[in-house]
Amino acid sequence: MVTISLQRTIAALLATSLSASAQTPSPQTTYIPPTTSSQIEKVTQPPALKLLALSTPSRVSISSGATPDYVTQWPGAYFNTAFQGTTLYFTVGVSREVLHLAIDNQPPLILATPQPGLYRVSGLSNSRHSATLYIATESASMPQHFGGFSIPVDERELPPARHSRQMEFIGDSFTVGYGNTSPQHDCNALPGGVYAATDDTQASGPLTAAHFHADYQVNAISGRGVVRNYHGNPGDLVPVAYPYLLLDKQQPYSDPNWHPQVIVVSLGTNDFTTGLKPDEKWKTREDLHADFEQTYMQFLQSLRAKNPNAYLIVWATNLARGEIATEGQHVVDKMKSSGEQKITFISFDQLTFTGCDSHPSVADDKTISSKMVEFIEAHPTIWQAR
Repeated sequence: MVTISLQRTIAALLATSLSASAQTPSPQTTYIPPTTSSQIEKVTQPPALKLLALSTPSRVSISSGATPDYVTQWPGAYFNTAFQGTTLYFTVGVSREVLHLAIDNQPPLILATPQPGLYRVSGLSNSRHSATLYIATESASMPQHFGGFSIPVDERELPPARHSRQMEFIGDSFTVGYGNTSPQHDCNALPGGVYAATDDTQASGPLTAAHFHADYQVNAISGRGVVRNYHGNPGDLVPVAYPYLLLDKQQPYSDPNWHPQVIVVSLGTNDFTTGLKPDEKWKTREDLHADFEQTYMQFLQSLRAKNPNAYLIVWATNLARGEIATEGQHVVDKMKSSGEQKITFISFDQLTFTGCDSHPSVADDKTISSKMVEFIEAHPTIWQAR
């Protein structure tokens, strides 16, 4: 968990697109209003502002200057702040994202592919407010930039929210929430395609964390596997990318305040849902199974080494004629045989897969979350670990 307190006064925070604003064309901003009286608009001539403290459990590269730059790439990143007043500002940098801004836990203000610059939220009551900015889409293709929150100098800064419970969700597109809001399998004809149809805030992990009032990370990459990506495609495997702050693998991730009590892992879909190609290194399915089990077990053991008290939940669906779930169960059984006690395996066999490209829908994500909640609530001592 990162908490940043910035007390600078800004005479004018002028539509500050972050450093690379000239490098990427700015798409048209789409604003979807919430069911509240709050309003959001892009501004170029704000009053004198001061930056707010914020907290985030996400993997974030931070550079500070006249305007801070919070760079994220793993999905599910979010930022918390709090203040007393009627107006909130926030700065969007160069990115291609859908942002959800929740004020006082109300239905979110939504910005789809916003242009870089400064945005103002007005129409708030003159009272205490909490605000959370969520990046709702996957960012594997490019980092996302956020310039922080600010308020007029005559308003009051409050401590941002943070929770004692922490959860981490590791996986592939099923964990990302890929295309989960889509009403159909073929998303090419939808406005914004699969990108706009992906809402990580409604994926199974964030839903589960919300139930337990837990801070969370989502460390997942669509199309990637344990030893093999979807259809044998190139790209870093999840265990290879996982140790790093961003997907460029330039800086290892480290946060002394991140100690999740629960780590949920779901991998194997991309390893097994397509047939082997002649040029791949595994000549038989048995070869692939052996490599998968060994590598997956090593990955789980590395998670255990870094998180000695966390409870590990491994889950899989019954796709690929049950091959994914069978292999996941084998790995967990081997972990238990090696002495691991804080681990369980959960299989899902009643999902509808009506999202984009036959991915789990929001309804499926709720089903997955409900089963995880049921298990965790039956084992309340899980939360005693730190």
